[in-house]
Amino acid sequence: MKFCTSCGSTVGLQVPEGDDRQRFVCTVCAEIHYINPRVIVGCLPVHEGRILLCKRAIEPRRGYWTLPAGFMENGETTLQGAARETWEEARARATDMELYRVFDVPHISQVYMFYRCGLAEGAYGVGPESTETELYREDEIPWDEIAFPVVRETLREYFADAASGHFPVRVSAIEPRQRL
Repeated sequence: MKFCTSCGSTVGLQVPEGDDRQRFVCTVCAEIHYINPRVIVGCLPVHEGRILLCKRAIEPRRGYWTLPAGFMENGETTLQGAARETWEEARARATDMELYRVFDVPHISQVYMFYRCGLAEGAYGVGPESTETELYREDEIPWDEIAFPVVRETLREYFADAASGHFPVRVSAIEPRQRL
């Protein structure tokens, strides 16, 4: 960040009084600009035991499969955002949404929240951020073409939970891969 969004003056890094870390602070109006993690919301849509996946039409990971998800917008709840993303990416209406998975990804300042849901009338299509959408059984999932680690882990946990009939809400952190 170079300029204050309140007055347009330059900002500098400093530790504001009463804080414990550096923040961008305006050199003129003293506005403190907090930069916080981004929240990604999405759904794990299930219809007749199959999972709806979307093939990404955009970067990052264009051409790879993912669950319908994206950045939460201002003014919406996580539930509303997850339903919106499911419509935008897969032209599917999420029903019976229940929080299923939360991932903290601190090394990229993101939080992921996935809701397990059904599909209204089993209907889905292709939205502007997808090139394909498809319902998959576990043995049909293109595991080598899954876009993100959080999606792979969510899918694996879902199929294990489906076998037991118990769907606990899980919260965990994804750590960066160690470079060798």
